[in-house]
Amino acid sequence: MKRTGLIIAILVFTLNMNAQISFGAKTGLNISNITGDATDGNEVKVGLAIGAVAEFKLSESFAIQPEIIYSSQGSDTKNSNVKLKMNYLNVPLMAKYYPTENLSLQLGPQVGFLVSAKVDNGKTSVKVDDNLKTIDLGLSFGVGYKLDFGLFFDARYNLGLSDINDYNTINENYNAVINFSVGYFFN
Repeated sequence: MKRTGLIIAILVFTLNMNAQISFGAKTGLNISNITGDATDGNEVKVGLAIGAVAEFKLSESFAIQPEIIYSSQGSDTKNSNVKLKMNYLNVPLMAKYYPTENLSLQLGPQVGFLVSAKVDNGKTSVKVDDNLKTIDLGLSFGVGYKLDFGLFFDARYNLGLSDINDYNTINENYNAVINFSVGYFFN
């Protein structure tokens, strides 16, 4: 654990010395679903995402962007009002390639930490945190466009790579999230 902390500290120090750093905030819309086994009745759920970003511009065409995002995810069920509502604290680390000055192609890993989960049928709500794994691993990819005065727009897809199901070893289920966001870099 100490070695990991030292490596992160060295990386951050190195990036601070050689990179142009911008800090910002973003908010957006999630269109999420659960994929995998026994999910035929699922439909997409719309939720919100909000968080903080930092961009370390390493060259004219390459940047690293860590983020901390509070994300509302889950799924709805066809022909009923049952909804799976999950809230995650997602931490993506995006590599950004700029083929032009303002347009970026983005790719990177994401770790999600489950904050809460419940099943809601419109009348009652039941906590299901214990039925889901607390950590979700994913791969995010997308595009972004940044205006010269700091406003930016992102469109991403987060492909869940780890089974979120912790109560049934037969079925495997994964998060799938499309995110559209707008943000602003303060410097």
